[in-house]
Amino acid sequence: MATVAPSSSTSSTTKTPPANPRALSGLAPFLHPYRIRIALAVLFLLMAALTTLAFPLALRGLIDQGFIKADPGERVMALRDHFLALFGVGAALGVFSAARFYSVTWLGERVTADLRTAVYGHVLKQSPEFFETTQTGEVLSRITTDTTVVQTVVGSSLSMGLRNLVMGIGACVMLVVTNPVVMGQVMGILVLVVAPALFFGRRVRKLSRASQDRVADTSAIAAEVLNAVPVVQSYTQEAAEDARFRRASESAFDTARKRTRVRSLLVAFIITATFGALLWGLYQGTQAVLAGKISAGHLGQTVVYVTLLVSSVAVLAEVYGDVLRAAGATERLVELLNARSPVTESATPVSLPSSSGGSGLSLQDIRFNYPSRPTQAALSDFSLDVKPGETVALVGPSGAGKSTVFQLLLRFYDPQSGVIRLNGAPTNQLRLHDLRHAIGLVPQDSVIFSTSAMENIRYGRPDATDAEVMEAAKAAFADDFIQRLPEGYDTFLGERGVRLSGGQRQRVSIARAILKNPPLLLLDEATSALDAESERVVQAALEAAMQHRTTLVIAHRLATVQRADRIVVMEHGRIVEQGTHAELVARGGLYAKLAAMQFDL
Repeated sequence: MATVAPSSSTSSTTKTPPANPRALSGLAPFLHPYRIRIALAVLFLLMAALTTLAFPLALRGLIDQGFIKADPGERVMALRDHFLALFGVGAALGVFSAARFYSVTWLGERVTADLRTAVYGHVLKQSPEFFETTQTGEVLSRITTDTTVVQTVVGSSLSMGLRNLVMGIGACVMLVVTNPVVMGQVMGILVLVVAPALFFGRRVRKLSRASQDRVADTSAIAAEVLNAVPVVQSYTQEAAEDARFRRASESAFDTARKRTRVRSLLVAFIITATFGALLWGLYQGTQAVLAGKISAGHLGQTVVYVTLLVSSVAVLAEVYGDVLRAAGATERLVELLNARSPVTESATPVSLPSSSGGSGLSLQDIRFNYPSRPTQAALSDFSLDVKPGETVALVGPSGAGKSTVFQLLLRFYDPQSGVIRLNGAPTNQLRLHDLRHAIGLVPQDSVIFSTSAMENIRYGRPDATDAEVMEAAKAAFADDFIQRLPEGYDTFLGERGVRLSGGQRQRVSIARAILKNPPLLLLDEATSALDAESERVVQAALEAAMQHRTTLVIAHRLATVQRADRIVVMEHGRIVEQGTHAELVARGGLYAKLAAMQFDL
């Protein structure tokens, strides 16, 4: 997997490489589908720039020819014609500028939307290993803040830069053509501006990327803390978290201040040096008029071209800073797009064999280490066969590897060695969609989305009817409390289901799995959040749901697994014993000790 930017816990101490304008080439795949629109935008841009460059020529004609007629009537007619020509230039400039503005703004919005969607969709496909090293807030910062920076450049700054580059070059060419000797001196002076500008530009690039990283730090902190507000408040850590966020914000501000200061110096230097050089050329032009070498109209034309050149240089200096910021943002976004999940689909996937009455499951000689703990085996020499329709409970102390088994079955990770088969087919040869579609999961921490109760349950099968959703809710004993909500099944449950109790969230999660109706059901402490009465009724619902399907159950509360067909006892990533509740208690091993602590045997 490609390396992504460090999380906020480490990024502030990591030396940030300077962004390079060439990083904008990462936008090429997103620009390519709209090459016809880009061509139109460039055409309108060129026409607007050339129209602007035509204005000084029309002005020269007005000054030199509009006043030379001796007859007052002819002079009025000549002036009218020249003013009409100037108006025509202005009208053309307005039309082309409007067309350019619409084209590039549309392009910026479209490319940004595509880029944001691509990054989000790509991150959704990453394995949990990706999130072991990258915080959610960091990803959100890139999807929001960085794409906004790119939008500013693609939809505005880049267009302005290209337009002013054309105008600047055109004005410079016209000045050289009309005043070759003087402009030769001016261009020689301008060359001296380049070296300091490159020095300042490198500094701006480095600070631009650093500034974006510091902003990402604040987003990461905010996302982490806002998702844990009850814990923060219960430990009275509001002030400490506020201070931590304040420090991160101040660090972001300080970096942005340094970037702005250097960029301001860059703009001031370029404009001052350019303006000084051009004033020298303008002074030489006035001397030429006084000496009778050029006309007043020629001088007026020169003044306008000088103004265009100076303003173009000023805009280009501003745009260059925006381009550097966009380069840094693009680098960060491309880093996410280049991240590759170690869990990949086979080039020649096989179809999942169908089965009735549940799925057969086999794990043979599994060895697995989490990427973040490469020296500590989560599973070692782990082998387990589960017959179709069998209910198997995994029990053992915390850290024994029970949840790891579920993660491998869902292919959130792949084992370093060994084979996992579902209905005889190796899971690493199946399409991920087919594999996960055949598995229903009820996690220990129930996930409730910010939508209605109906849609939360329907998440298990998006094409289910309302009646099927309600039937699943009844099977999970969730229908009664949902009906009592203010708007019944249409009640908004709040972010992470804050309007529900822990037991209610768990029952919604169970209803979601029942609605999915998978041949393999994984229950990870599915009744851990329920009180005794709720646990009894939900356990009955789960037992009904377990029928005609293979079920694996993780439970620390052994009362919930006594009726399992088989109990597998795990310790340190290995199976140490297995059998029924009565058999294991009679053996006097680890399970008997756990049972003695819970049942006072």
